[in-house]
Amino acid sequence: MSFKTLLCNSAFALAASLTSVQAQATEYPLTIENCGFPQVFEAAPKNVVSVGQQGTEILYALDLGDRLSGTALWFTEILPEYKAQNDKVERIADNMPGFEAVIAKRPELAFTQYEWMIGAQGVVGTRPQFHDLGVKTYIMPTDCDGKDNLVGSDGTRTEAFSIESLYKTITELGQIFDRQQAALELVDQLKSREAAAVAKAAELKADQMTAAVWFSSAEMELDPYMAGRSGAAGDMIRAIGLTNVVTSDEEWPTVGWETIAKANPTWLILAEMDRRRFPADDVEKKLEFLKSDPVASQLEAVKSGRIIVINSQEMEASLRRVTGIEKIVTAIARAK
Repeated sequence: MSFKTLLCNSAFALAASLTSVQAQATEYPLTIENCGFPQVFEAAPKNVVSVGQQGTEILYALDLGDRLSGTALWFTEILPEYKAQNDKVERIADNMPGFEAVIAKRPELAFTQYEWMIGAQGVVGTRPQFHDLGVKTYIMPTDCDGKDNLVGSDGTRTEAFSIESLYKTITELGQIFDRQQAALELVDQLKSREAAAVAKAAELKADQMTAAVWFSSAEMELDPYMAGRSGAAGDMIRAIGLTNVVTSDEEWPTVGWETIAKANPTWLILAEMDRRRFPADDVEKKLEFLKSDPVASQLEAVKSGRIIVINSQEMEASLRRVTGIEKIVTAIARAK
């Protein structure tokens, strides 16, 4: 059975299951325990500022673009299917917005994908700062469940990332905005597509292969930021069956090329993005480096062309994760 046929069969099965499952409407007031803060919603928020592309795209997937008055923190272009909604929403910052810029939109809810943006040490603002002004806050559970964001530059995982925290995010947003049916269908679609891709990976014996995931580097000559085993990217390749050659529990540790060369992964997975904070954000510079560096160029994955490029957001706890999984599995299939 082809990968395409497998995906189609899963889609048909999903469509059949959705006809018999109906979510209940939200009953307000609704209490949500979010990253240590109880939030009581008397009604669905009508004015939202979203800080983080991953979360913004989830709101668009739930058809909530008309609730957004501002967005910030973008890594790449919006998914085409959400462009019409996004074109109507002001982008108040490409990266980190100021507290005043968020408050100026008079939101009922400030929504973020990262606790370091809006949290105990939030660089945009702390939760009490927003709450004191009557603005509720919601942090994606993907960034706080099983994680201590007060330890380490990117936080420290106390438990390995679980995809269930993404489904929890979607489900809770469905409850908050009374979009529970849309949330149910979205989660089912994501699960169905991932199950199909994982089944194909098993056929390809991906569990006999290894991988390393390169996000970026502060400077080309410095050690790269690689996916650790406990973060979202580590969970993604583990779901496929690949063994991560980076054994650190950090989400994006720096790892020397000598260490990666010693592990000699079967596959190198590279992030592409529109952001240009670091030189290695540019995937073309990554590819040039791999060909020219005396250590990296000797990797079997480089010599054999076993390099897979996916979008940076496909490495994160986002709607795009399943697309990243499908791309990786397709690349493995083509190499067979």
